[in-house]
Amino acid sequence: MEIQISTDSNLSRGEDLIRYFEVELESKLARFSEHLTTLDVHLSDEMGGSTDGEDRRCVIEARPAGRQPVIATQHAGSVPDAFNGAVQKLERGLEKLFGRAAHHKGGESIRHMKEDQES
Repeated sequence: MEIQISTDSNLSRGEDLIRYFEVELESKLARFSEHLTTLDVHLSDEMGGSTDGEDRRCVIEARPAGRQPVIATQHAGSVPDAFNGAVQKLERGLEKLFGRAAHHKGGESIRHMKEDQES
């Protein structure tokens, strides 16, 4: 899984912060890593740092092999908050995508239970 992180011109691109984001993505999305080819993260400050409020934005695009991309966006008052919110949304989206793929029709039903399990 390749991780690409970019920022707009309004944010400083600190290498420590970028490395922290990479480690967080690798750990939080580890269970999906075999399905994902690329994670693109874009961090931006929509108002140029001149205002207070939720103007920091994080967009994460996950590209699963052979499937449409899954995109999560979060606005927040700080870059770390926007990043963490987008990661949480992305986790939920990937869980829905791959959770459904793992559940097939024809699984066990009550009709297949052994008699000693019924009560």
